[in-house]
Amino acid sequence: MKVKTGNQRKRHFYDGILQGCTFLSSGISVLVLIALFVFIFSKGWSLINFDLLKNNYWSENYSVETLTSQSDTTFERPADLSEDAYFSEKWGIAFVDHVDAHKEKMILVEYIDENSPLYHLSDVSIRKNPKAFELQVGMQMTRLQYTDQDGKIQLAGGLAGHGAQDLVNTLDQDAVSVDAMYIQTTGGGIRGSIISTFYLLLVSLIIAIPIGVAAAIYLNEYARKSKFNMMLRSGIETLTGVPSIVFGLMGVTVLFPVTQIFGATTTSILLGGLTMAIILLPTIIRSTEEALLVVPQHLRDASLSVGANQSQTIFKIVLPCAVPGILTGVLLGIGRVIGESAALIYTMGTFINDSPTLLSQGTSLAVQIWSIMSGEQPNYELACAISIIILFFVLILNFAVKVISKRFSKAWY
Repeated sequence: MKVKTGNQRKRHFYDGILQGCTFLSSGISVLVLIALFVFIFSKGWSLINFDLLKNNYWSENYSVETLTSQSDTTFERPADLSEDAYFSEKWGIAFVDHVDAHKEKMILVEYIDENSPLYHLSDVSIRKNPKAFELQVGMQMTRLQYTDQDGKIQLAGGLAGHGAQDLVNTLDQDAVSVDAMYIQTTGGGIRGSIISTFYLLLVSLIIAIPIGVAAAIYLNEYARKSKFNMMLRSGIETLTGVPSIVFGLMGVTVLFPVTQIFGATTTSILLGGLTMAIILLPTIIRSTEEALLVVPQHLRDASLSVGANQSQTIFKIVLPCAVPGILTGVLLGIGRVIGESAALIYTMGTFINDSPTLLSQGTSLAVQIWSIMSGEQPNYELACAISIIILFFVLILNFAVKVISKRFSKAWY
């Protein structure tokens, strides 16, 4: 039987403490992540739907008037109409109660018959140029002006404090004719922010990847050991730790004149993309350099031994072998762009633009979260819903990068 000495028992005791600390730290990390995911999904999952992705954030407003008075036709309730919808047999229209992403109650059009007097309308938002207008399913009935049986003009709808059932009862029992309506689209979507995020990724990666990869190739393959190159490496590493808000201030003061050359008159997505490209450069340079270091030296020697020069060896042998590592750095850069907010608040603005362009203001998904949470009444549900979309987007990109990296690894090793 082996007897442990005092030093062995002491060493085993310390090893046990270190292992316990390791397991405890890992457990705490896992619990924090689980709690974070549970909170986000419990708050925001109910809002995830296709309408959230395709709808604009701002509602479109229409002032419309009816073209025909109420007819003597009695409409039948469609068999496939949901039980939550309230149908007016007199006017051939159905409404449903709805609560939008901003927790506001509204009345939505659930169904409308093409022969209904409320289907073909006239948009008089601009009195000098009225246009034909068709009432569509999903539109919000904000205010409805009608004439009752006593010939008096009355109001109904959301602004009058009515629900869907109250509105249908009013139409069927009191309304002799409907004169005018104030209609809105639902809004509350993130379509504009998705487009802005795509533009932001496109601009930043197009600029950062070529410059970052070229800089890494120079530092690892061409640069000799010198004070200048050592200072250059130190500068790159220092940039990694600079707060992003400092880059945002730099973008407004230094890069804004550059975007003015292209026609931008204010902060814009282009300015945000240029700023994010500078933020990404240290990450892409370091990850590319590490990927180049992993490539075996014997591949370079074999290429040079058969007559290839240094440039041919780098771009035809070394660089293709380093693609998986470079893609990892690109993936980190994409995650940084999607999750960045401080620098973009200064360079892109905080106005949620439903029709963004490169030279206009816009908000990324992360900045939209900041916008809806910085008001007097923060909307946790919508913020969590956008966070879920960001997580899914990053997950898909991560999976795509892994697949591409695996294919390149099979081809070159």
